[in-house]
This record gives sequence, structure tokens and C-alpha cells, in this order.
Amino acid sequence: MKSSLPSIAKNSNKAPTGIAGFDEITGGGLPRERTTLLVGGPGSGKTVLALQFMAHGAQNCDEPGIFVAFEETSGRIVQNAESFGWNLADLQKKKIFFMDAQPMPDMVQSGDFDLGGMLAALEAQINEMGARRIVFDALDIVLALLPDPAARRREIYRLHDWLLERELTGIITLKSGMDESHSMSEQSFGFMQFMVDCAVILNHSAERGVSQRGLRVLKYRGSGFDENEAPFLIGKKGFEVIVARTLDRVDTEVTSERISSGVERLDTMLNGGYYRGASILITGFSGTAKTTLSGTFAEAACQRDEHTMFVSFDSDGSEVVRNLASVGIQLDRYVKKGILRMVSARAITGSAETYLARIKMLAKEHGARCLIIDPISTWSKSGNDLSAHSVAERLIDWSKAEGITLVCTRLLDEMSSLAEGSSPLQISTLVDTWIHLNYLVQAGERNRGLSIIKSRGTAHSNQVRELILSDTGVNLADTYTAGGEVLMGTLRWEKERAERSLHEANDAAVKLKRVKLDAEEAELEVRVKSLNVELLAKQIERDLLVSSTANHEGELSRGRTRMSELRGADASKAEVKLP
Repeated sequence: MKSSLPSIAKNSNKAPTGIAGFDEITGGGLPRERTTLLVGGPGSGKTVLALQFMAHGAQNCDEPGIFVAFEETSGRIVQNAESFGWNLADLQKKKIFFMDAQPMPDMVQSGDFDLGGMLAALEAQINEMGARRIVFDALDIVLALLPDPAARRREIYRLHDWLLERELTGIITLKSGMDESHSMSEQSFGFMQFMVDCAVILNHSAERGVSQRGLRVLKYRGSGFDENEAPFLIGKKGFEVIVARTLDRVDTEVTSERISSGVERLDTMLNGGYYRGASILITGFSGTAKTTLSGTFAEAACQRDEHTMFVSFDSDGSEVVRNLASVGIQLDRYVKKGILRMVSARAITGSAETYLARIKMLAKEHGARCLIIDPISTWSKSGNDLSAHSVAERLIDWSKAEGITLVCTRLLDEMSSLAEGSSPLQISTLVDTWIHLNYLVQAGERNRGLSIIKSRGTAHSNQVRELILSDTGVNLADTYTAGGEVLMGTLRWEKERAERSLHEANDAAVKLKRVKLDAEEAELEVRVKSLNVELLAKQIERDLLVSSTANHEGELSRGRTRMSELRGADASKAEVKLP
């Protein structure tokens, strides 16, 4: 069961080691003024961890220290540690004292032997420099000189009591006799794990021929700690323990900003492109254009002046740039400007942890905002399945925490299905967007198809589109179906040609109909004009008729009136003559 990790706030009861990750799983470092047992096999990093603890105390905690070397000379130890940048040579002057306590190879024991003389000399040195930390490196070398187990146990308790009395924060390193369950055996001073306050086990093994390093805190009195084994690396700055996301970690900030995939129609299918800071997985068989689609994203990022890093496991960077140029993706100019960094991962050897640490370091140096790993499936061959999935999980967590948009490709086995049940990475469950590329064989042709399997937090197309690669760039074709089957390649072209012919025929028919209608309209307009003229003539004729009739009737009316007038005059005259 994995315990929740305590806060890494400054704790006066713990001495920080300065080792990334280790202080997190121990809640602040090693027990202050107590003794820690550090056990590991050859090459597991015992001396490196102890030296880093000592250097950090001297440089950052104002705690001078003493390093007692029973195996290697101080000169060799300092020389070996130069590459870590701890500056031990300068620290030797005031902050760190190295005591060479290596037994002579031809030394023959005679009489009683104990650690009393050495401890007396160390006490004088402690008082002189005010030492607060001390390391006994490879104590088993001197313990082997003692005649029997009882004498060894006596001297170990003597040393432990001496450390407690002087309130020193101490580390004792021992070579391990580890059984198959990675626990200490009694013949390798296993009783010491009960005596000390903290016990840490280092192991270094090979999984599938790949180096794997692990660290486990076996016990820690009076403190909570992560009980599970944690992978670690020995890099340019020394020890780095890899820890997973902890309960007290603050969630990363999210944004609704969209960035282009480099293919306009794919952006449309994604309802605007990828989310900034999202993780994208592109899966497909060999030759389905996974690298090409990654290259379009890299080019689009560089066009936005965003520092981008392209990590290739299949080819050298220069080969990737040349190959992508054949499909209109021009990355060389961005490489020359320093915006794009091409990294050949073939130069990185070791476990998946090594790959992750190296990529993180290079991305930080480059200030990358976009990262492409092509293909990430290589990691599944770098050690055991559990570590490969853990590394993929931490890669995504790290990229989100840094606000880096991550695009990974994964090569599918020709005999496998789309499901990742057989893949140790299981990365498809972790990513935000999953794009799948596949082949579709029709009419004797092999064509590429693209579909979006998932895209969290956004609407996305469910169509299968043909991915077209040409010397002018990358594009997605329109969807054509026949009988429920998506058409691609020649069949799609024939369908397009048939649709164009039908469209042209329809256009011609429409044009012919329009001409005919125009002619009929013109004919009707002529007829309308003729009828209008005829109508006007009839109206004039009618008006003339009406006018003529009115004039005639007027004349008749006036005639009748005149006749009446004339007849009235005769009547008046007649009336006058009568008596």
C-alpha cells in the first residue's frame, strides 16, 4: 500500500539531501542527528547519494561534513564527482573533510582491533570544523577485518552510539547481500536495519537487457514515507529520484486556447484544433504518415514562433527534415533560426526513465512550448512493462504542468488490433486526443485513412477521411461513400469525376433551359407590346367613337332645343292673336 506523502515544508527534524524526488518521498530528507543505513550492490549509487547529501549540506544548509572513505581514496572520489558540478575541491578547504581510511591490501591483523582510534581522530576534526554531517562509506570493508560476527556487532554498536552522542546526521553505506526479494540478508549485517532510524535500499538490475535503477525506503522511524520502490537516475547533476504525482500537488492550469494541428481540415474536424497544453496520440501501422502528421504540427508551431522540439527514435533529425520536405513541410529554416530543435533519440541509451529525464532536460534548455516524440512506443522495449507505463504517465503529467503541448506517435504491430491491451504503455487512456491512421485497400490500391477516436472536452467529427500526401502539403479529402463503404483513392476519384460530369450536365441543362426561358420571355414581351399597341388603338377608337357619339348627341340635343325654340316662337305669336 502506498502511503500519502507528507509536505516538503522545512522540517527541523529532517536534514534535506538536495536530491530531487528523494526529499519528497521522505517528507523532507534524512532524520537529523540520527543514523541512516544505505545498502546497495555494485554500481547502485551509494557513494554518489552520500556525496550529494554531503555537498548539499555544505553548500545550502551551512552544515559542514566529514566523509570517511574505506574503499576509494579521497582524490579519486573528488575526481569522479567533478562531472556533477558539486565543486567538492573548493568545499574541501572549509566545508568538507575527506578521511582516507582504506586498509592496506597486504595488511595482516594482529591482536585486538577496534574503531576507537579512528573515532578519536574524527572527534578532533568535528570539533575543529563544527561538522554536522558524516558519512562512513563502505563500512563493510573495515568490518571484514574483525575476527568474528560478535566483534563486528560490537563495533557497529560502538559507532552507532558514538554518532548519537555527538548528535551527528550520519550515513553508513554497505554492500548488499540481496536475496531475490530485494531484502537484506543476515550475513550482510542485516541486523543493522533494526538499529538505525532510517534504512534505504538501492538496486541496479537489467530488464530485457536494459539498465534499471530503483530505490526503496525500508524504514523511517517517526515519519511517514512512500513505501513503494521509486526509479532513479544518475545524471549530470547527480541523483534524481522519480516520483509520481502526489496528493498535495496543485492541479495544473487549463486553458481553452486552441492551436492548429497544421492541417486545416483536421482543425475543423477537431472543432478548432488541439487545446493548448493537451496531450495528443497518433497511432498507426508503419507508413501511415504518423511522422508526417507530427511534422505538420511542428511546422504550424514554428510559424507561430513557438519553440518546438522534435524527438525522433527512428531517424536522425536531418533525415526527418529532408523526408518531410517531400510533402511540402519545410522545417530546415526553423532549425537554422533555432526555433525548432531536432533530437535523435538513438543517441540516448538506457531505460525509459533515462529517456524521460534526458527529454525533460533538453526541452527545458530549449524552452519548448511544443514537443513531439516519434514514436513513443520505443519506450515499451526499455525495461519492464510497469516502468514503461509509469514513465508515460509522468511524461504527460510533466508536459501539462509545464504547459507544453505534447504530440506522441505510437507504432502499432501489424498483427495487433487497435486496442492497446497488449501494449505496456497504455498511453491511449491518458492522452486528451487520440487520432488513428490506417490503411484501406480498395480496387488494388492502399490508401491512408484518418479518424478521431477521442478528443476530451470538445466536439469532434466521427467521419473517416482520406489522408492525402502530395508535394504541396498534407490534406484531408471529402468523405465519399457507396453502399455504406468509404471510398478512397481511384474509387474516390472516379466518384468525384462522375459527380463533376453530372454537375456539368446539370449546369448545361440549366443554361439551356435559361436560354429557352429567355427566348420565351422575349417572345412574350413582343406579344405583350403588340397587344399593348392593339389595345391602345382600340382605346383610341373607342374614345373617338365615344367622342363622336357625344358630339352627335350634342348636335341632336341642340337641334331639338332650337326646334323647340322655333316652335315656341310660333306658339307665342298664335297666342297673341287670339282674343
